[in-house]
Amino acid sequence: MTVKVNGCVIVDILPCDRLATCPGHPLPSSISGRDSPDSPVTPKGKNGAVCIPIFLPLTVLFLIGLSRSPEASVLQWPPSLPSYNQLLDPLAPVLLLGWIALHILLYHLPLGKVSEGLVLRDGTRLKYPINGFHGLCVSAALLILLMWLGAPLGYLFELLLPLAACAIAVSFLLSIYLYIRSFWAPSHALALGGNTGNPLYDFFIGRELNPRIGNFDLKYFCELRPGLIGWVVINFGMLMKEVELRGSPSLAMILVNSFQLLYVADALWNEEAVLTTMDIVHDGFGFMLVFGDLAWVPFTYGLQAAFLVVHPQTVTWLKAVFILLLNGMGYYIFRKSNSQKNQFRRDPTHPSVAGLETIATATGKRLLVSGWWGFVRHPNYLGDLLMALAWSLPCGFSHLLPFFYVIYFTVLLVHREARDERQCKAKYGLAWDAYCHRVPYRIFPYIY
Repeated sequence: MTVKVNGCVIVDILPCDRLATCPGHPLPSSISGRDSPDSPVTPKGKNGAVCIPIFLPLTVLFLIGLSRSPEASVLQWPPSLPSYNQLLDPLAPVLLLGWIALHILLYHLPLGKVSEGLVLRDGTRLKYPINGFHGLCVSAALLILLMWLGAPLGYLFELLLPLAACAIAVSFLLSIYLYIRSFWAPSHALALGGNTGNPLYDFFIGRELNPRIGNFDLKYFCELRPGLIGWVVINFGMLMKEVELRGSPSLAMILVNSFQLLYVADALWNEEAVLTTMDIVHDGFGFMLVFGDLAWVPFTYGLQAAFLVVHPQTVTWLKAVFILLLNGMGYYIFRKSNSQKNQFRRDPTHPSVAGLETIATATGKRLLVSGWWGFVRHPNYLGDLLMALAWSLPCGFSHLLPFFYVIYFTVLLVHREARDERQCKAKYGLAWDAYCHRVPYRIFPYIY
């Protein structure tokens, strides 16, 4: 992908993956039958578009139910799903819609700067407010105020299932609205991969690339705001529930909350980077992204905190130090590698990257083959997986459920890496072979 910033062409960087892992994208692309944004629909894609909108919501409800059960066994069959009455609470839709409304308001406040996205097919560039971190800070201030006023924040534990059910319902309703409105969008505003003529597939992938109501960008808003910050709020509710039950939060709960807060804060602090990710640049806004942003992220990424409420764990200080170091190492690799890639894309003459070694390609672009990207081919994936493991370790080894995220994320990233390999091989040919010879390990040094 060629990127222009202030009129300057920025060279491609190796590998040809996304700028950063985007937490709202729950599925590898080939589940929907495509390895690139403009590949045609396949039978596998059609089947996936029918099954996944049913399977994924049931998975969310199943996992939440398990985290609240004494057994917490993911291997029981048939799986136990919550009853109809467990999914209903009149407070849940009020809280969820109020939360979304709050962040719509914060989105429109004149906080932070405004950045331009990449050039669209019609030659225009959309503008985006970079104020997600401000939204996180305001949310934190409101939580502190509510805690000071004595609000029962621990009740979020009882509301997990109803809130998840409401988020799933909102995901379907928003996806239906997006699909219908897309038929009034001009052709240049449609996503290349989401207009196959198959209604179920197009509903799932999304027909319109950047649906907006005035200046309000629906996809960009959902990507990093209500769901991602909501994840942190739910975690804090689990911590307060533990305080209600045991008088103080456990060290395990503090570790999980701290690690995941750092991850979310980092994503929002670097919010501008999302403007060059596949989600924003290529993918239509359909059920896949809507559900990932609003339901999958907040209700499955924080399963560890919900698990600890019912299954308290004792973490020694020695083990805590090890987990802290593991998360710190993962975060350092993740942030440094992404920052190096971002800087190289924006200005390859910058002193911090000017001395890095590159390989010329037949396309006229150069592949970065030193620094973090000479260590392994996807160092950002390595850092992400180390952090994911650190989130699960405070929960001990008596149950598999807390390790759901790291297992799922490993499968997702290994699959995505294989897709990236095929794309880079097709794009760069012999230059890619030379790079692979120089950097033989894909994600895990000396292992894979």
